[in-house]
Amino acid sequence: MTIVPSSYAQQNMSQSGQQVNPEWPNIHQNVVTDFNSNVSFPFMKESAFIHPFAIVIGNCYIGEKVFVAPTAVCRGDEGTPIHVGAFSNLQDGVVLHGLETTFNGINIDERRFSSNGERLLGNDSGFENGYSVFVGENASLAHGVLIHGPAYVGNNTFVGMESLVFDAKLGNNVAVGVASTITGGVEVADDKFVPPGSVITTQEQANALPERAGTDYENINSAVVHVNEKLAKGYGELDLQNASAIERESIMEEEMLETSFSAP
Repeated sequence: MTIVPSSYAQQNMSQSGQQVNPEWPNIHQNVVTDFNSNVSFPFMKESAFIHPFAIVIGNCYIGEKVFVAPTAVCRGDEGTPIHVGAFSNLQDGVVLHGLETTFNGINIDERRFSSNGERLLGNDSGFENGYSVFVGENASLAHGVLIHGPAYVGNNTFVGMESLVFDAKLGNNVAVGVASTITGGVEVADDKFVPPGSVITTQEQANALPERAGTDYENINSAVVHVNEKLAKGYGELDLQNASAIERESIMEEEMLETSFSAP
């Protein structure tokens, strides 16, 4: 079986990025299945930071200065591809995954979005360049967020802690309050606010959402993006090692032994 770079890697190898080292245990290729016949390595820009305890698998593109925090997961092995745009952040416990977009070589309708947020039919000429999960630029996915494809998150959009976005589109400059659910094929328009704890399952509910401006969440995303951009830069300069699971276990065992021996 031939292992090939993802389409993202083929498109971006010359653009100051890197195809990741397949020996890193937390960043690796997917496997072949009847819903995914391509083996792809993740691709990340050199300025992105992926913590050693984050997981990135398969056809995932991680853009410039993206911060991927500990325990975040981008798993591009079923619904593919997954795209995370420049200056966005995946905080602790965030999961990006998707429903299969093909099965036995047949494209599945409306399982991918174009880069501008249009749902794509399987026979659409743009389907091959579509995304199971698309996260735009300067977007913030806070702790514990689940974005499950088909899903689209626009530029400058904030998704609050423990929220779920599945089979839905969030426009640009949207703010989603904590512990909200957005699903059912709905589209949330640009500049809207989803109040904390909302359950949005119909387009009528989405259309009735208030404007973001004037709410407590009006300026939250710019502040969050700033913090995480600085974290990506700072932690990237630490050059943390992607130790293997065996090495990590050995280190932890040594530390526990040292702690127990040093205890009074």
